[in-house]
Amino acid sequence: MLASIDVNLPGGGVLRAHDAGTVADASSGPVLMWHHGSPQTGAPLEPVAAAAAARGIRLISYARPSYGGSSARPGRDVGSAGDDATAVADAFGVDRFATMGASGGGPHALAVAARHPQRVSGVVTLAALAPFTARFDWFGGMRAPGGLRSAREGGRAARARFAEADEFDPEQFLPADFAALEGAWSDLGADVARSAEFGDDGLIDDDVAFTSDWGFELAEVVAPVLVVQGEGDRVVPRTHASWLLAHLPDATLWMRLDDGHVSVLDVVPDAMDWLLEH
Repeated sequence: MLASIDVNLPGGGVLRAHDAGTVADASSGPVLMWHHGSPQTGAPLEPVAAAAAARGIRLISYARPSYGGSSARPGRDVGSAGDDATAVADAFGVDRFATMGASGGGPHALAVAARHPQRVSGVVTLAALAPFTARFDWFGGMRAPGGLRSAREGGRAARARFAEADEFDPEQFLPADFAALEGAWSDLGADVARSAEFGDDGLIDDDVAFTSDWGFELAEVVAPVLVVQGEGDRVVPRTHASWLLAHLPDATLWMRLDDGHVSVLDVVPDAMDWLLEH
């Protein structure tokens, strides 16, 4: 049974955190912290919870600042997720855990391993951005990079102005992505819709953080990392996965030749098996 709590932070504010109730005995066994995409509420997605339950994995998650009931924190960097995640783990009585993040959650999953290496056993990223750099065409291959470009070029104020007129471009998704949203991953689409009630600030702050200094280096992530990428992804192109693979100390790449940004999530059960093996 899902349990949700508000975690009070030392510097003020709260994070809305969730325990998916995927195991009967929450005091033992492997624990996975899920890091949500941009934008979502942070509540556990049904396919992720089901895959965790089938493997005896305790699934916990939380909403990043300004998402899903968590306090606002404009100016946060990606690295701040390290302390946020460990505060959530402490609140749930969890010491060591693995992290998994999809899309915008991927960089934040890496942040936890970089900031608190002694607590993270392994990391999975799915369709995750690489840190911003001019050493490759970071925006290249993105069908709709406007939000990220505005954040990079004009900071938070420009990104907030962009949000006022932003519209979803369906050409970002492959037919396989729409099939996933109509089928196994319908809960993801519903969660994105639910996130609208919390406004645009979470997504705005995410995009500013992604295109700024992350507050840590990929070389600091010493845990084993599985990088999962869809070959046809038009939201986060494959060049980002290649950069992650080249700059993480212990990384493995699974390139999914027929997948886009959403359909790549079908690999979540296999990725959990990978974490259990590592």
